[in-house]
Formats: sequence, C-alpha cells, structure tokens
Amino acid sequence: MSTPRRVRLDAGGAGTLAATLRPPAPAGDLDVRVRAIVEDVRARGDAALVDQVRAFDCPGFRREQLAVSPEEIRRAVAAADPALRAAIAAAAAQVRAVAEAQRPGDVHIEGPVGQRVVIRAIPVDAAGLYVPGGRAAYPSSLIMGAVPARVAGVGRVAVTSPPGPDGHVHPAVLAAAGICGVDEVYAVGGAGAVAALAYGTETVAPVAVVAGPGNSWVQEAKRQAVGRVGIDGIAGPSELVVVADASADPEAVAADLLAQAEHGPDSPAVLASDDPEVLDAVAGALARQPAAVGSVTLVECATRALAIELAEAFAPEHLQLCVRDAARAAAGIRHAGCVFLGPSGATAFGDYVAGSNHILPTGGAARHSSAVGPATFTRRMSMVELPQEAVVALTPHLARLADAEGFPQHRRSAELRVGA
Repeated sequence: MSTPRRVRLDAGGAGTLAATLRPPAPAGDLDVRVRAIVEDVRARGDAALVDQVRAFDCPGFRREQLAVSPEEIRRAVAAADPALRAAIAAAAAQVRAVAEAQRPGDVHIEGPVGQRVVIRAIPVDAAGLYVPGGRAAYPSSLIMGAVPARVAGVGRVAVTSPPGPDGHVHPAVLAAAGICGVDEVYAVGGAGAVAALAYGTETVAPVAVVAGPGNSWVQEAKRQAVGRVGIDGIAGPSELVVVADASADPEAVAADLLAQAEHGPDSPAVLASDDPEVLDAVAGALARQPAAVGSVTLVECATRALAIELAEAFAPEHLQLCVRDAARAAAGIRHAGCVFLGPSGATAFGDYVAGSNHILPTGGAARHSSAVGPATFTRRMSMVELPQEAVVALTPHLARLADAEGFPQHRRSAELRVGA
C-alpha cells in the first residue's frame, strides 16, 4: 500500500500548498472531444446515444433499452433487500427535512415611495439528474438530486445513469428512483447523457436544469451546455480536509481519510494539525489498514491558525473540524462545501444520511458556490406594481439616468405616466 505524503507548513505558504494539493486539470483536448459527442447527439439523437452506450458500457445495447419502463422501476423496488429499501427511505427522509427547510418562497416588498415588488420563487418545469453508474451504483446521488427537486416543486424529474454490461441501470439506482418518486430513467451515461438532457432526442425530452456528479467528461458537457440549461456547478474529484488537535481519535481520522480515498486516487484527503503526535498516530493507523491510502497528505502546521488558513485556502468540498472547540472554530469558516463538527462528524454521514446534500462544490468552487438544494431547481421572477405616487416620485430620477445614458424614449415612457 502507498504511504501518505507528509509536508510542513509555515506562515505564508497556505495558498501555495493548497494549490499543489488539488488534482491536475483534465486533459487539454477534453473540451474538443466532449464537443464532438455533444454535436453528435444533437445531430443524430437516439442513434448517437445507442452508439455511445455500445462503445462504453454494453456492446449489445438496443434503442428500446434507453428508456427504463416504470414497471422495471417497480420491480427493482420490490426486489431490493428490505434493509436497503429502509436505508434509502431513511436517507431520503433526512434530505427531505433539510430541503423543506430551505424551500424558497415568494418575497413581498413595499418600496420607500410606495412601489410594490414581489419576488416569486418558481420551480423549473423539468430537471435532469446525472447519476454515475456502470460498474458501481450510487443510489445516494439520486436521492441527493431527486428529493430537493421534488421539494422545489419540479413536476418532471428525468434521471440518466450508465447501464451495466447487461444494458440495464443498476437495480439499487432504480429502487432509489422508485422510492423517491422518479419514474423517468434513461440508461445512458457520459457526455452524451448530458447532451440528451440539454438538447433532447427522440426519446429524451430536454430539461431546464442539469445537476449531479460525474467524471470530467460529464462535467465538461455540463459546462458546454450552460446557457441552454442551468447547471448546479462544475464538479471535480471529491475532497476532504481534516483539521485535528490532540482530542482527535487517530483511528477515526484515519478511517475518514481512507473513506475519502475510496473515491479514487485523484481525490485529495488532507489532514492538517499543529500537533506532530496526532500526525504520527494517524500515519500509524493508516499503516495498519489494508486499504490503499490514495492521495492522502499529512500537513504539520506551525500553528492551529495556520491549519485553518490552509483549509480556507483550499476551500474543500468537505471540511472536518476534529478539535475541542469545533463550534467556535466553525464560526470563522467561510470557504467549504460542508463542515462537519466534532469527534462524531464524519463526512460519511453527509454522504448518505445526515440530511445535508452531498452534491457539493469542489476544486475551490466553495468560495462562490453552494450545495445542491431546492434553490438549484428554482428561478426567481420579479413582479412590479407602481401606484401613481411612486410614478411621480421616481420619474425625475429615471429621467436623469436616461439622459445620462442617451435613451430619450426611456424618459418619455416614464413621463407619460406622470399625468396619467
């Protein structure tokens, strides 16, 4: 098994170290290759999707297998292990409770001079969710996308997920679809699936928002679709930063780092501590585990404040504060997708059952982006009502601004209302 990297961080180096801890960018020609796939789907529709599934997932795939029937979804729910059904339902219930508390609502404003503005929260007509699949199953990702979309009030939720070698979407994903009330599932993955959701094919009707995790091909396709559809963000490999002091349990921290390493060798897992004994103990715990360490880095920081500075500079998808005063430390955190507090705050709970969403910003995007939630599938629309007193009060200001910008008809449009 590989050995975790160990580095020293002194004052002034947090930003530089954070940059080196991130995985390298995708291949330089990825955008060109994805664009070719997207254009192929736009030009040939279902035929392009079938060719792509045959090339990457199932050589004998047929067009009739693209749309998963409601009956197959019902069978998957019925055939699922009762404990798995219960786990999916429990996870969905936690995510739903948190999502309902975030549901956007209409805002009514009475302006200073009497104008009335209503900001309406309107769910999009249709949402497309990408759920990774193929060799592995990710029912949790379906839960994290479908439940907030439904809570937001989206009427049509379409799921795409790569089929396995048998040409079928994994039964666990179909069971989650049935339990979460999704009955529109398509057996296709990769950039082609995103193109189908964005532009539509003979079988897949287009949507308004595409969300969900996926590899670099999926994320590049989402980036290219921006403008045609809304997206949740551009996600890269999963990330974890743990800030720990002497109160941390080395075995638990090692397990958390290894859990992150399960996402793949390009998923950084970082432990930052100002206590060398903590780092030594975690290194020892890692050495006793048969699992591959992957991209684990142990950072010895000159001070606890420097460990926090590193976390803020990295802006990780997941941040664990395994310190005595976790709540106090968390109060100063501004840049993280989700923060887990104290000795019990393992990221794994957020991945599945805590209720927080696991579709989170990565690659430093936590500086400006948020987790998937009902707002991801909601747009805001203003409604303006101007009583006469507001027209009289505001028109002189409008006139001056219109003059400054050289738009005389704007001024006239307003002034005609003054004497109405």
